[in-house]
Amino acid sequence: MRLWFFNRNRGQLLQKLVCQMADIAERMILPLEELEKATNNFDKARELGGGGHGMVYKGILSSLHVVAIKKSKIVVQREIDEFINEVAIVSQINHKNIVRLLGCCLETDVPLLVYEFISNGTLYDHLHVQALVSLSWRHRLRIAVETARALAYLHSLVSMPIIHRDVKSPNILLDDNLTVKLSDFGASRYVPVDQSGLDTTVQGTFGYLDPMYHSTGYLTEKSDVYSFGVILIELLTRKKPVSYRSPQGHGLAYHFVNLILERNLADILDPQVVKEGGGEVVDISLLAAMCVKFESKDRPTMRQVEMTLESIHAAKEYSSSDNVTDESEEYYIQANELPVRWKSVDVQHARVDGSRGGIDVGNLDTA
Repeated sequence: MRLWFFNRNRGQLLQKLVCQMADIAERMILPLEELEKATNNFDKARELGGGGHGMVYKGILSSLHVVAIKKSKIVVQREIDEFINEVAIVSQINHKNIVRLLGCCLETDVPLLVYEFISNGTLYDHLHVQALVSLSWRHRLRIAVETARALAYLHSLVSMPIIHRDVKSPNILLDDNLTVKLSDFGASRYVPVDQSGLDTTVQGTFGYLDPMYHSTGYLTEKSDVYSFGVILIELLTRKKPVSYRSPQGHGLAYHFVNLILERNLADILDPQVVKEGGGEVVDISLLAAMCVKFESKDRPTMRQVEMTLESIHAAKEYSSSDNVTDESEEYYIQANELPVRWKSVDVQHARVDGSRGGIDVGNLDTA
C-alpha cells in the first residue's frame, strides 16, 4: 500500500513540477519510518497546532535537525491536491522571510511536508496575549516590512507569480529574533504571466478575505494586498479580524477606515502604539486603508506597499537614532491625541507613490 501511495503521489507531484518547469531533488523525499520516529508516531504531545490545511507536529530527525511536519487532517482528494500544490510551490521559493521546505514523504495517503522548525510561535500568538503590553511598535513595524517583502517576492520576483490566498497573522511565523517566516501555501496559486488573475472557488479566512474576490470568485494579487492591509490594521489595533465587530456590527477593516474618515483614528489604536509610535503610525494607517479598498484596482501593488513601508521604516530608524528635539516632538503621537497635521487626512484622495516609495499627501484635504 505504501508503494501504491508513493507511486501515485510521486507521479502527481512530478507531473505538477514538470508543468512548472521545476525540479525537486530526490534527497527531499523522506521515508515514513523517519518521520514516525521523529514524532514518536505522531504523538499528540508533539502537536504544534493546525489550520485549514493540516496538523503540524514537532519532530527531531535522525540528523538531529528539529523540524515541523505537516500532516493533513482529512483524507479527501482536495487535501491531496493542496499538499501536492504546496510542495510544488514552496520547493521553488528561496526567501529569508518565507519558511523553508526541507522535504516530503509520499508513502502515505496524503503526502507529509517537512519544514524548518520556527521556534517562536506566530504573530497572532504574540499580538493577542492577555497582557496590556505586546510586541513593541518597533518590532511590529519591522514585521510589517518583512511580511511585505515576502509577498512582493511571491508576486513579482519568481518566474511565475504566486498568490498566497491565506495571508493572516496565524500564518506569519516568528523565530527567536522575531524574524518573519511566512507559511502555509496549501491554498496558494500560480498566476500565468499572461493573466491578471484566476477564476477559483473562494477560499481564505473570514476577516482577512478580500470582499471583491469573495463576491466574484476572481482571484488576483490584489487579494493578498487586501489581506495584508488587514494585517497592518491588526498590528495597529491588536483587534482580532476574525471576531471583531464594531458597535454598529461592522468588521475590523470597515470600521477602521470609517474612523479615519471621521478623524477618530485614536479611538481604535492600541494604546501601546499610541505611546510608542510617531507620525509614521498615521502613515501606516493610511497605507492600510488604501490596501483594504473594496475595488481591487484602487489598491496599491505589494511592491508599492513594500517600498512605502521600507521608506517609513527607514525614517523611523533614522529618527530613533537621534534624540527627539522640541521641533520634532509635534510628529509624535501623544496619549489619545494625533498630531494636528494629520487630523484632516482625507484617505479617499491619498495614494501610494510607487516612484518615491511613499504616500502622496499632495491631495490631502487640509481644510
